[in-house]
Amino acid sequence: MSTGTAKKGFWLWRVLLAALIALAVAPAALAKNDALSLVPNDAISVGVVKLADMRSSPLSSALFQQTANVSMDGDAQAYAIFRTHMSWEAGSATSRLVVREALGATPQATAAIWRFLLDVDWIATVELSLAPPDHPLLLLLANPRRAGYRSGDGLWIRIVDLPAALSGRSYGEGGPLVLEVRDAICDWNDGRWQLDGGACERTDAEPDLALDVSALGSAYLGAVSFTQLRDAGRVQELREGAIRRADALFAWRPLPWCQEIF
Repeated sequence: MSTGTAKKGFWLWRVLLAALIALAVAPAALAKNDALSLVPNDAISVGVVKLADMRSSPLSSALFQQTANVSMDGDAQAYAIFRTHMSWEAGSATSRLVVREALGATPQATAAIWRFLLDVDWIATVELSLAPPDHPLLLLLANPRRAGYRSGDGLWIRIVDLPAALSGRSYGEGGPLVLEVRDAICDWNDGRWQLDGGACERTDAEPDLALDVSALGSAYLGAVSFTQLRDAGRVQELREGAIRRADALFAWRPLPWCQEIF
């Protein structure tokens, strides 16, 4: 290699390195127009992106942790915490953007923050773990088939104090409801319980539904309906229409989920 060729390669390397560092520090400027195009509100801005840490080489497996926020009319409405794993193969980017958290206060803000995350340059794959089962992202995508979706259990409920648990949540229309509950471990939960007006008390009234406490734990937060539990043989309907009333009582949106590993 001649001296001239070596110097040219050296300066090309420096220019490319500077471009990569600029992308890591301020990708918001690169994606702002695309984020704005999804949301009609003219008062939306996407910023500030901060470089939290940098490891390894920016041209290989660099790891950047960054934060971004969406503001509407000067008020913060959404944020994201994410990392970029930069890599290339045969001259093409194979980089990954791993989203740790991305939350919006409104549907518009949620769409804007995801528009930003999906527009970051030199990213081949965007990954999100611990998303709620009713996350709007799949319906926001122009081609949802490109999303590799996998579901798993991430939130578990074991009711220990049944009257306190059932009296401690909000309900829809549909009561009163009498449940005959079986609990082989916490026998103080055994028996008939009447749920009426948001309060749960013991009763001698004829039951509407019979179920194990494990099935009640599945329905407690509204993620699993009593209809589903009945179809799986987990709930016995003792009074006609009781399943429909129970579903109306326990239904909840958004669906429950846990954002952190605990």
